[in-house]
Amino acid sequence: MKQNFSISKMSCNHCVAKVEESINQLPGIQKVKISLKKESGTVKFDETKVSAQQIAEKVTEAGYTTEVV
Repeated sequence: MKQNFSISKMSCNHCVAKVEESINQLPGIQKVKISLKKESGTVKFDETKVSAQQIAEKVTEAGYTTEVV
């Protein structure tokens, strides 16, 4: 499954890396693409192992505001 997220409060490439690392810690993550410029991200994942809500929670734990879109 592929899901888009809006992600705010990122200010630099270090923030992007932090979000990517946080998401990649979850099981079933296949691909993560975060855009600082667009304040968004696309995550491809196995929905039998992780949900979009769990991904959003992980981004929030990393210190950023996110919403499933």
